[in-house]
Amino acid sequence: MGDDSQTRPDDIICDCSGTTRAKIESLFEQGIIDIDTISRKTGSVSGCGSCEWDIEALLDELVQRLP
Repeated sequence: MGDDSQTRPDDIICDCSGTTRAKIESLFEQGIIDIDTISRKTGSVSGCGSCEWDIEALLDELVQRLP
């Protein structure tokens, strides 16, 4: 996840729900920073659950970018 040159907004983070990186980033910008709320809003993590670590890593990355 960490290298922005290899990620795009339309990258799918959750295959089960089709949740994209851009959707997670949009929710983050709205102040939604916990995985449970993101799951409720997108359906991610509620299928097979394999995306949980990727979403947490993306959230960590977004937090680190904050001024």
